[in-house]
Amino acid sequence: MDGLLRWTSFLWMVHFAPCTLGMVVSERTDGSCPPLSVEDHMFSDVLDRPLDITGFDLTEKFLLRKGTITEDLPSFRLGSGSLIKPTEAIFPNGISSEYSLVTIFRVRRTTKKDRWYLWQVFNESGDSQVSVVVDGDKKVVEFSFRGLQNILRYTFKSRDLHALFDRQWHKLGLSVQSNIVSIYMDCKLIERRLTGEKDSVDPSGRTLTLITTRLEDGRSVDIELRKILIYCDPYMAEMENCCELLGPKCEAEKTFNGTSPPLVTARLPETLSLPTSQSIDRCHCPAEKGDAGVPGVAGVPGIKGEKGDKGELGSDGKMGINGEKVPVISEEDL
Repeated sequence: MDGLLRWTSFLWMVHFAPCTLGMVVSERTDGSCPPLSVEDHMFSDVLDRPLDITGFDLTEKFLLRKGTITEDLPSFRLGSGSLIKPTEAIFPNGISSEYSLVTIFRVRRTTKKDRWYLWQVFNESGDSQVSVVVDGDKKVVEFSFRGLQNILRYTFKSRDLHALFDRQWHKLGLSVQSNIVSIYMDCKLIERRLTGEKDSVDPSGRTLTLITTRLEDGRSVDIELRKILIYCDPYMAEMENCCELLGPKCEAEKTFNGTSPPLVTARLPETLSLPTSQSIDRCHCPAEKGDAGVPGVAGVPGIKGEKGDKGELGSDGKMGINGEKVPVISEEDL
């Protein structure tokens, strides 16, 4: 199935991709990561310096902002066509080799067991440079990239990921550092893995980037998506809160954190599961006036009251009208 998708992508490049050089995921260069407009309430902690947020809104890059808006938060029903574009249209100058990927989606009944690419970048030969796979059948998430000699693949199999396929909204985050990859779900650190050394990504030629695409046939998977962001900072996946999962107007209660997120050293075991509670307990959702309720049922009759006190003497009434005169009948008339 991977070969079918690679061949489909290669044909797409030959016929439709522009004949210009594209830049894929690579080392950060000046201007490689543009400013990213995000709401302040998406983050739980306040640092002693302003956050310099840079990255890419793939929801916007793939023109999904024009999709169908449902419920209180914008969401987009996918599955009608392929979501694949030239890489230089998505990352014109490349991005940092360390980054975070954060997305909110929910699977549907017909696709909850599908195996699909959340994100993938090809080189000009149709080989995968980097990818994130969501496997509904095995209930796992896979992260792979090209190493020095071959493709390195890391599969996250924690049971905490099973809820990702329950057809409810969930936030999935991936933090990619130079030798560590961490996965988050609903603002909980699920698992952290040491990784091998990455090979440099070839930025030349006609390269492609795709999102939410099935491995089986290269078509867009039938899911609902709220957002998919790539931050040029590996700590942003940890810093985002999950208040938006509770409601469109819910915000995190701010706490001051005077230091930057701590560095994670390479002296970690190969696999480290660290589920920790995050900011969902500190979310504040403003109360809203509800609709009027239905009328209640009639009450039972009350008990008979006691006899009241004698009232005061009333005022004189008006004089009545004069009566009619009645004729007198004598015995002689009888």
